[in-house]
Amino acid sequence: MTDASTMPLADTEDMVQIHCVFREAFRSAPALIGSVAAGDAARAEVVGSYYANVLEFLRVHHEGEDALVWPKLIERASDEADTIRRIAGQHKGVEEGLATANARLAEWRADPDADSGAQLAIAIASLNADLVAHLDEEERVILPIAAQHITMPEWGELPGHGMQHFSGDKIWLILGLIQEQFRPEQIAVMESHMPPPVLEFWTSQGRPQFQAYIADVRG
Repeated sequence: MTDASTMPLADTEDMVQIHCVFREAFRSAPALIGSVAAGDAARAEVVGSYYANVLEFLRVHHEGEDALVWPKLIERASDEADTIRRIAGQHKGVEEGLATANARLAEWRADPDADSGAQLAIAIASLNADLVAHLDEEERVILPIAAQHITMPEWGELPGHGMQHFSGDKIWLILGLIQEQFRPEQIAVMESHMPPPVLEFWTSQGRPQFQAYIADVRG
């Protein structure tokens, strides 16, 4: 028996809600990119920064799973190891799409014209197609396995890993996007686990910045 059998096990519902951040952001890409007139560098920067941070969040989200989830599941759910490895391997295809989307995003932010905008929209759509197929299977197959083999403390390592390795410039954007998906009681738990300086920043500066910025993004 693993240690997971003697400790409270993870409630993996929050992973579905995290996935909703990506689903909604990428589904909105054609409209948001299309809201930028050719040559409107200011509006392109608003929308571009939004997608730069969401793409970075996707990178660290998958990095956290690679480091903290897949190895434990392969060890503890050995009967499902081949399936787990196959689904974990889907990250490689998503990484390729992520790299392309980041490249097209940089080009568009530098020169926001119709062609670069179209190329960015295509890149995000391609990334999203691979990502949604992966997320669907992860939610259907992996999360039930994780709920049987990952402990609550182990699951709780994922947010800290993400914050530690996130290299975007708007961590408050990610916190806000996550809280949009969470129920009030989940938000309370989330904030109770924030280090005091992070919670102070979030409540005094981060949340107001998020609210003003996301309203600007969504127009």
